[in-house]
Amino acid sequence: MKLWRWLTTPDPNPGFTRAKLLKLLVRVMLFSVVATLLSSLLQLTPVGQYLNTWWGSLIFVLILYVPMARFLTIDTFTPRRLQTPAGRSTGTTSAASAQRRKERNRYAGVRKSAPKYGGRR
Repeated sequence: MKLWRWLTTPDPNPGFTRAKLLKLLVRVMLFSVVATLLSSLLQLTPVGQYLNTWWGSLIFVLILYVPMARFLTIDTFTPRRLQTPAGRSTGTTSAASAQRRKERNRYAGVRKSAPKYGGRR
């Protein structure tokens, strides 16, 4: 189970590190083994004669590769939940944004909105 968790957990480090490339190699090898085994087992059934045609192999590839595309590209893109938004630093807020938040909260329960162009200066 640890191996499966290791394979399916995205790595938040940017770029292609040695660990990411190793995971990708293991995923591709695992996928090729599964595809080969499934194709050889299907050859033994009556469906096997259709797998030898171009459209049969196309259907097989689409049925197999489309669901596995997400599994194969887990580490290619960093998930949104692990990305920090551009332009924001983590943990620190500037004085200007703190001032804006203070003004916005000052008028939080009031029907009338805050002054548009200043107010108290």
